[in-house]
Amino acid sequence: MHTATLNVFDIQRFSWHDGPGIRTVVFLKGCNMRCFWCHNPESQSPDTEILFYEEKCIRCGKCAQICVNQCHSFTEEGEHRFDRTNCVRCGECAESCYSDALRVSGKRVTIDSIVEEVIKDTEFYRLSKGGVTLSGGEPLLQAEGCRELLGRLRELDVNTAIDTAGNVPWSAFEMVLPVSDYLLFDIKTLSDDIHRRVTGVSNRLILENLRRLRERDVRLIIRIPVIPGINDNLSEMERIGEELRGFDNISKTELLPFHAIGKTKYRALGRDYQAEAIPLPDPDLLEKLRTAMRL
Repeated sequence: MHTATLNVFDIQRFSWHDGPGIRTVVFLKGCNMRCFWCHNPESQSPDTEILFYEEKCIRCGKCAQICVNQCHSFTEEGEHRFDRTNCVRCGECAESCYSDALRVSGKRVTIDSIVEEVIKDTEFYRLSKGGVTLSGGEPLLQAEGCRELLGRLRELDVNTAIDTAGNVPWSAFEMVLPVSDYLLFDIKTLSDDIHRRVTGVSNRLILENLRRLRERDVRLIIRIPVIPGINDNLSEMERIGEELRGFDNISKTELLPFHAIGKTKYRALGRDYQAEAIPLPDPDLLEKLRTAMRL
């Protein structure tokens, strides 16, 4: 029996978008980047968080009754107010919520429990050549736990993948490479100035890690989020294509068009959505960008 844990905020079954085949995606909580368009804002902080979806609230008042810190209250008009000032994120309000208007994001989960959950779909993995992907957040911030989980899955003959933004020490990669069949590696932009502005960090370590992966025995899936006004131009894609030329271990390069699906999560977390003014990418432009990479 293993007692190691990972900080998890979701486990999603039957995914087709996070590596080859049908996959179960284990989303790990905590990230050291702050991409302003992030569609999983609940993944950023490693701390437990409470999401409040006001539109789902049925005004039963149970949360106000159960919260000892009086974080929940209702106006005479029936408006539900959630004051996070004194919230200790115990999650009792979410447990009592009949309508799922309150949700807890983030908990420590044993690797044994994760393995037990993900192997339920082993037959689907086998038929579709799928497997399990660790995503986030940034999973390599929990590299030791990832190594143990991926190693356990390898022993069970389950295909393994890890989705990373690459902004971690090379030692984290060395931990997981021996037990990873695929690495999904994100590239936002090759401009360090732009990268700092839109993610909060330099891309120097990211690109250094990417170049070191060229010589490693792992299949790479390069993922490029296309963000209008940031990297949706031919010159940027030409530069990225040139950077990737010479990699023999890239099995696929994906352009991921910006979407605003995560907008409601920001409101549920009590945060401002900074990508409000970003339009959806032009589908015709996406094809031109792909052609510009010449891969």
